[in-house]
Amino acid sequence: ARARVGLRARVGVAWGWTRSAASEANSRQPVAESRQDSQYRDTVLLPQSRFPAQLPGRLQPETELETQQKCSFLELYSWQRERKTKQEFCLHDGPPYANGDPHVGHALNKILKDITNRFYMMRGYKVHYVPGWDCHGLPIELKALSEVKGAENLSPMEIRQKAREFAERAIEKQKSAFIRWGVMADWANCYRTLDPKYEANQLRVFYKMYDKGFIYQDYKPVFWSPSAKTALAEAELEYNEQHISRSVYIKFPLLKSPPKLTSVIDGSSPASVLVWTTQPWTVPANQAVCYMPDSAYSIVKCASTGQHFILAADRVESTAAVLDTQFDVLSTCKGVDLADGSCAHPTIPGRVSPLLPANHVTMAKGTGLVHTAPAHGMEDYSVASHHQLPTDCLVDEGGFFTEAAGPELQNKNVLEEGNEAVIQMLQAAGSLLKEEKHMHSYPYDWRTKKPIIIRASKQWFVNTASVKATAQEVLKKVKVIPTSAASRMLEMLDRRTFWCISRQRCWGVPIPVFYQKNTGECLINSETVTDVIKIVEQQGTDAWWTLPIEQLLSKEAVAKAGGQDVSEYVKGQDVLDIWFDSGASWAHVLEGTEQRADTYLEGKDQLGGWFQSSLLTSVAARKKAPYKTLVVHGFTLGEKGEKMSKSIGNVVDPDVVVNGGEDHTKDPPYGADVLRWWVAESNVFTEVLIGPVVLNAARDDINKLRNTLRFMLGNVAGFNPETDSIPAAEMYIVDQYMLHLLQDYGSKVTAAYKEFDYSKVVRLLQAFCSRNLSNFYFSIIKDRLYCEEERDPKRRSCQTVLAEALDVVVRSFAPILPHLAEEVFQYLPYKTEGVFRTGWIKASSAWKKPGIEEAVEGACAMRDSFLGSISGKNALEYEVIIVIEPGLLFELMEALQAEETSSISQLNEIMMASQTTLLSELPKETPADANIIKGTFLINLEGGDIREESSYQVLALPVAKAKCPRCRRHTADSPSTPCPRCLTVLAGKGST
Repeated sequence: ARARVGLRARVGVAWGWTRSAASEANSRQPVAESRQDSQYRDTVLLPQSRFPAQLPGRLQPETELETQQKCSFLELYSWQRERKTKQEFCLHDGPPYANGDPHVGHALNKILKDITNRFYMMRGYKVHYVPGWDCHGLPIELKALSEVKGAENLSPMEIRQKAREFAERAIEKQKSAFIRWGVMADWANCYRTLDPKYEANQLRVFYKMYDKGFIYQDYKPVFWSPSAKTALAEAELEYNEQHISRSVYIKFPLLKSPPKLTSVIDGSSPASVLVWTTQPWTVPANQAVCYMPDSAYSIVKCASTGQHFILAADRVESTAAVLDTQFDVLSTCKGVDLADGSCAHPTIPGRVSPLLPANHVTMAKGTGLVHTAPAHGMEDYSVASHHQLPTDCLVDEGGFFTEAAGPELQNKNVLEEGNEAVIQMLQAAGSLLKEEKHMHSYPYDWRTKKPIIIRASKQWFVNTASVKATAQEVLKKVKVIPTSAASRMLEMLDRRTFWCISRQRCWGVPIPVFYQKNTGECLINSETVTDVIKIVEQQGTDAWWTLPIEQLLSKEAVAKAGGQDVSEYVKGQDVLDIWFDSGASWAHVLEGTEQRADTYLEGKDQLGGWFQSSLLTSVAARKKAPYKTLVVHGFTLGEKGEKMSKSIGNVVDPDVVVNGGEDHTKDPPYGADVLRWWVAESNVFTEVLIGPVVLNAARDDINKLRNTLRFMLGNVAGFNPETDSIPAAEMYIVDQYMLHLLQDYGSKVTAAYKEFDYSKVVRLLQAFCSRNLSNFYFSIIKDRLYCEEERDPKRRSCQTVLAEALDVVVRSFAPILPHLAEEVFQYLPYKTEGVFRTGWIKASSAWKKPGIEEAVEGACAMRDSFLGSISGKNALEYEVIIVIEPGLLFELMEALQAEETSSISQLNEIMMASQTTLLSELPKETPADANIIKGTFLINLEGGDIREESSYQVLALPVAKAKCPRCRRHTADSPSTPCPRCLTVLAGKGST
């Protein structure tokens, strides 16, 4: 017994209450609201708040706009930048493309960034967030020119002017949408890749990379868009899985037998190597046929024609089936045995195509022998370079055969009539064995949506092969969320051997290079680039097109390069790839000597785009990453997981979501916070679904939250935290328990925000509001709130908790729902500054009292047993008897109810009955048919040092007393007279 008393004392001190304090504590119970005609209605302290439970129709967007104005949303960014703090958080904005209206992809990205920034700002950091736009490139040029008649006759400067105007209009549209969504940013100082200072910084990065040997000019095959007449980078391709090519099986007659096969191929009957290609138009550029040295090859005889062919042993059966014949295998050899053999070109008399070894030959399809056109394939070019074969290109910028291709092909489009003409030539030469349609994945220009070709041309490249090892090492030190994205980006870097950065357009930043007119030799050095950068910084890149070369290139620079006169040179006509434009943004936007952001946050397509171009430029220029953390989100899809398209009719316009459509019954105005809730609650690390069902659910969730907030606002009416708060040690134990839960909630929410796991924040918020507040705490404190005297410490105790809970809950969702958070603070009955100017959750560590959990949760376990035994009935019509064997659990319940029987104890408040009796054994007069619920509760205190499992029994009996006409509990002596507690309260108010 002495041991138990000692333990109780230790637990009591830890909770901040004593037995005497507990014995003085009183009351609780949910109360059924008095009827309209009750004479005591006006004596009950019902919730008072003008905060609306819902904002139907236009009220939601209108209220948000009012809140933005009242709470100075637009001034918040500059306010927080002026705070005196050394802590800084920099989120560098990846520039959206300035070529269209804002869409839900923008909403997903910008809102995620804003949630992040607001969280860090509330935690006391100075947030650095400068929004930007990517303004150059072909899509803008094409859209701008589509609005102009006779666009093909415009000069470069006219094209640039139209493109600039188009981009600036798109920026203003997008910017106003981002502001409407509540995005906090430096809107007065956005960056645009068309601004002169930005362009000048970009050229500085270009020259740094050139000077270090990472940028070079070369003639080699690149992805080429005939529809746009420009080279493309791999990131600018999209693959059409249903592309149909005209594939052909061709024979290349053997001119010279490989020495090792002369005994098998005796020359008595002609032999050919058998080749398959999906691009017949490349055959005129053929310079060789490649084989895999380690694979097996067969010499076969065609059963129907008697011709001899060489092809891979693994492809004999499938190829014979396609050609609708039978091959008899005469002999099999290794690929190396084909060395030193050569073939006749199938369409060009006199042209010899040697048989050459190559490791890119695949056995998965075709014949295992690959037609090799160095001007039209990366691997083909590599083979040609190794063996000094010609790499001439017979195709011009528009995708037409040149004069060099011969009169039969000249001026024919290679993907259309040119392809047909080559097939006809193969047929006429007797080289075509079969043509068939072949559906496969084929690269398209992501801007024009037309197929591309591979075409050799003179271009500027970043030698990623020499940068990527460092880039990969640097990337391994970057925190990537989710972690799976890191390996994807490392793989993409690994595959990237070069990056073509030149484009044959005029809407962009010019590559600052001059060319000698006669030799084509390029002139670029620190003097020439410095001169150009000075001019660009003052006048922008238009100067490259408007100024004469004499103003761009100095005599001194020409002399230093060994030239004679400026007039010997011409300006280069290429512009930089827009991925280089945006990839150099760190050099312009990021501040300080480090020029390094805490976070880059973009969609998963940027793993091969902006994340990568930023990393490559930064590593090449200064051997470090421009970011410490990468956060990668998925794409937006329709709510059934399908892509959005106008033809399906599932495109969600964020402006319609916020303001409603023409028909509000079909497209109601949800406001920006619904859009923000959708973003936060989604698992953004996968694909993010949106549609009417999703948006309605988001609105319902917010309305449930509003109801919870309204209850708290209504019940802190007349309460001033500064003067009326009760110290935690003097509170009811259940109130202390709620502070303990609040502290735990605050810690978990903060941790989830730090990990960018906003869907977890939403889940924690919903669970806390629903389970801990609405279903538990609110239901048991209503009697104390409504029926105790206004200033009674018991009532002030739970009001103190409600004020703290309201503050913690609102701050916890403020980064997600800034409009709602500030709206709630406007309805507080006591003075406070706005949510965002007063910081993050202020839950005190002193609230954390694990021991309290055992008392309250033990009581709740018994309460659940009691309520389960009277399912569907009013708990106030019952009294409950709790029987606990002597021990720690009994002592904990005694702390909640010192008396044996009480209708006003803390234990009775939790039990939700009209009266509770606490006994150590069942009373002798227990009815024989009484429903006794048995259970056990495990007490676990002090980190497991104290563990005790106790049994309990719960018995519910109909209460004998009358219903109190004021508090509606069965605690009165007669139905017409209030219960003793209510009489005391009324007497204190001077009522009768």
